[in-house]
Amino acid sequence: MGSVTSVFIRKVVAALDDPALATDLLRALDLDPDGAPDVDRMVSASDYYVMLERIAHGIPDATGFPLRVGASMRCDDYGAFGLAWKTAPTLRGSFLRAERYGRLLTSVALYELRPVADGALFLLHRDGERRLGLRLSNEATLASILSIIAQIVTTPVAPRAVFLRHQAPADVTAHTAYFGVEVTFGSAHDGFLFSDADLARPNRLGDPAISQYLSQQLDAQITQRAPDSGFGEVLLRRISDRLSDGAPRATDIAREMGMGERTLRRRLADEGETYQDVLRRARQRLAEGLLLTSDHGLAEIAFLTGFSEQSAFTRAFKGWTGKTPAAYRVQHRS
Repeated sequence: MGSVTSVFIRKVVAALDDPALATDLLRALDLDPDGAPDVDRMVSASDYYVMLERIAHGIPDATGFPLRVGASMRCDDYGAFGLAWKTAPTLRGSFLRAERYGRLLTSVALYELRPVADGALFLLHRDGERRLGLRLSNEATLASILSIIAQIVTTPVAPRAVFLRHQAPADVTAHTAYFGVEVTFGSAHDGFLFSDADLARPNRLGDPAISQYLSQQLDAQITQRAPDSGFGEVLLRRISDRLSDGAPRATDIAREMGMGERTLRRRLADEGETYQDVLRRARQRLAEGLLLTSDHGLAEIAFLTGFSEQSAFTRAFKGWTGKTPAAYRVQHRS
């Protein structure tokens, strides 16, 4: 099922008021209760979700617990990944590093910085059944992102919107208080919406030279762990950046990436995908984001997602989601 860094587990148990339970939970996952946090020590994601569910069923404030866990996260807990995050020159740069290197912390989630009108969505993609443990993990992750942002930027940054795919708990007071905005539950995404102005804010310790050096170290770690993994996601982001100029050709994208088209298609085939698969995903993700967070008309969204005609965009979108773009916008905005 995949794995997550044991740092997450230690932060969760540290937020408990019951030391005996914390020790029991760590030992059940074969972690030394007195050991130092190790970002490279991984734990089964399934076991992590089970642990969260056990905690939720045994404490009085299960609703607010993942928010407290997220608030306790520190950038320095994540080793070189955390250093690369906080030394990026701007908040946008930090998000791009999370997008690129987040799989060093977990193999069951991906981050994506998706451009939309006047800003970008910073999304958490985590596949799997929407069981309680996964939902709690998603909430803790978003809470931790907001906590880390506050630690690294020079001036306060607040999201314009917060989205969670699962349904709202009975009481959302704690969520509104923590995130500073009303959370949209039952959304199409898990993530945040930030303005371009906030994404351009400088980081307190931003240093392009140090950031580049750390990025090289993290690139080496990724290559060592899985030389060919995640190529489809890298390609998807490149395609997304070019859709407003029309659907890019595989030949042109391959040339930009310093490889031949045949190599590009082979690497995708190794992951069970085709270029058309990735192009479709890029168009669908961007279209959904624009419909959800912008006031662009359908004709303009069609153009921004690489279609020459609105009618072709509408047919394609209905094929992807089963709904017309207009119906999708009405449903999710309501």
